[in-house]
Amino acid sequence: MRASDSDRARAEDVLKAGYAEGRLSKHEFDQRMAHVHSATTYGELHHLLADLPQGPSPMPAPAPATFQPAPMPYAPARPWSPVPAPPPQTNGSAVGALVCGVLCPFTWGVTSIPAVILGHKARSDVRRTGEKGDGMALAGLILGYLTLAGWMLLLFGIAIAGI
Repeated sequence: MRASDSDRARAEDVLKAGYAEGRLSKHEFDQRMAHVHSATTYGELHHLLADLPQGPSPMPAPAPATFQPAPMPYAPARPWSPVPAPPPQTNGSAVGALVCGVLCPFTWGVTSIPAVILGHKARSDVRRTGEKGDGMALAGLILGYLTLAGWMLLLFGIAIAGI
């Protein structure tokens, strides 16, 4: 059977691979390349390539490998977006604690207990969620406790004076 140009090109590739792997010397490679260009039949090409691993006949195609993506070592917390993340909001209980704490002197201490309750709740929420407002919650707590302590001292003083 007569050799085609694609058969000669494939034979050249096999020889180049054999030379690159060190299976052929430079002199032997040059001689075989010259014979490849002058070969007219498939049998002549077969004779030039028979001792090389790929040989003159085409190799069967390898079985297709199934693609398994590598697992990601971590998942991003938030996918990238061109819009920046909104800033953290201020905790509503912290605002309420501060308002109640500031109103304590004007309401005869009635708002001191809500200031203390809201202040503790707000500080817990701020630590858990990362919202803003820890300072406001702390200020509401301090004002609420100071008002409660003032009322306790006043009542204790009245009780001692009455004895």
